[in-house]
Amino acid sequence: MAKSRGRCRVGPMPSQLNRTGGCMCGTVRFELASEPFDAGWCHCRTCQLNSGAPAVAFASVKTGDWVATSGAQSIRTAKSSSFGHRAFCGACGTPLYVKVDHQPETVDFSIATLDDPGAVPPGFHIFWSSKVEWFNPGDDLPKFEKFRPDTRGLEGTEPPA
Repeated sequence: MAKSRGRCRVGPMPSQLNRTGGCMCGTVRFELASEPFDAGWCHCRTCQLNSGAPAVAFASVKTGDWVATSGAQSIRTAKSSSFGHRAFCGACGTPLYVKVDHQPETVDFSIATLDDPGAVPPGFHIFWSSKVEWFNPGDDLPKFEKFRPDTRGLEGTEPPA
């Protein structure tokens, strides 16, 4: 609920937002220790296969800021490419996050696993060239054929076609 500061009525400051989430069965619960950034849609084939969907909405946090608050022992990982490892709930299979070798300082997580996924809107599309033909998001967000041009450490990191 918004608080009054003098004559101005304001909501919580971004640093006070509660960013929690979890898997479908509730075994794994997590919290984010920092604000998510670089939120976007990924249309690469690896994300499609991992999610069973035409694209995945993801965001990043600093490594160590995606914190399991329960069910950590149920988190499993799988190598998903020459440069990435994905974590998922071993009980229900919910995709939780991915770590990539070329960006060891960040973790990318599935926005839909947040308790309030609407609070982290995607701001771009990557791997637009792999988009499923019938999937048309109908937004005006920037679209990149592969990675965004400013992505760090891309040498040898093309996902499978």
